Amino acid sequence: METGLSIEELRIMAANLRKEGLNSQQIADELSLSQDTIAWLSAGTSGEEKPRDVHIGWRTIGVRPQRIAAIGAIMADVVAEECGDGIDTVIGVSINGVIFAHEVASQLGCEVAIHRNVDGAPGKGSLSNKYGQVSGKRVVIVDDVLSTGVTMSRTIESMRESGAEVALCMVLVNKTPRNEIDEVPLRGIIRAAVV
Repeated sequence: METGLSIEELRIMAANLRKEGLNSQQIADELSLSQDTIAWLSAGTSGEEKPRDVHIGWRTIGVRPQRIAAIGAIMADVVAEECGDGIDTVIGVSINGVIFAHEVASQLGCEVAIHRNVDGAPGKGSLSNKYGQVSGKRVVIVDDVLSTGVTMSRTIESMRESGAEVALCMVLVNKTPRNEIDEVPLRGIIRAAVV
């Protein structure tokens, strides 16, 4: 996705994604915006105050597997620095966190799991049965962008309910000033907070 898109262009993109059947969570993931911003764009009214948000476009990274691998190696280095060798499973938050989680798990030599978003309240989701499981394991949660922290917080909650010890949350871009979520350390390769 190109940077410098106008509000009207973002509205059109959000509307087109909605027509394709994506829900608000999926549209927010696709456009790397918060769900509050998606709700505001979808409402189409210019009278309401626009949410404070930062649009993150990382298509330049996403189109080349070697670039994803390079970012994954950087993320894995941060995970190793923060957690040592004691990580059993890396969880990717679908859809955009999955590709980074795969690379981090590959670098660390551990299992990979996928937490997919489902319809319902923001951040709701479930662990896929086709990949690694988390009960009794020390895990790292990986996503692409942290906007409000709702999705990450719900993922932490879900992992804890499944019996995991969440050691770290790792993102490509942290759009907040936060360094922890629900008493779990949060690390971002880049911080892009509105000032």
